[in-house]
Amino acid sequence: MITKNEVAKVFDTILSIPGMSETVRIDLKISRKNVLLLSHLITLGLNSKKEDSMLLECISSESQQDLKSISEECLLKAGLVELNEKLAVLSDTAKL
Repeated sequence: MITKNEVAKVFDTILSIPGMSETVRIDLKISRKNVLLLSHLITLGLNSKKEDSMLLECISSESQQDLKSISEECLLKAGLVELNEKLAVLSDTAKL
């Protein structure tokens, strides 16, 4: 049986492979609905407990910031920044 520590080492090794930090260009054409959902999923993932995912335990703060930037850029390009902010406020209000 593989231990949690061994899994973490495997993920860390994979993320350290030469070339993994190189930028790639991805041409995406997705609906605004999916941009909104993707942004929400990125936010949920970054705010989740790190213990829930071995991969998230290995992610650096720089990578976290990169993912936040990607999410923000997608929302900006789709013209959904204001809508996303209003939905976040609505969601937070519903939690109270």
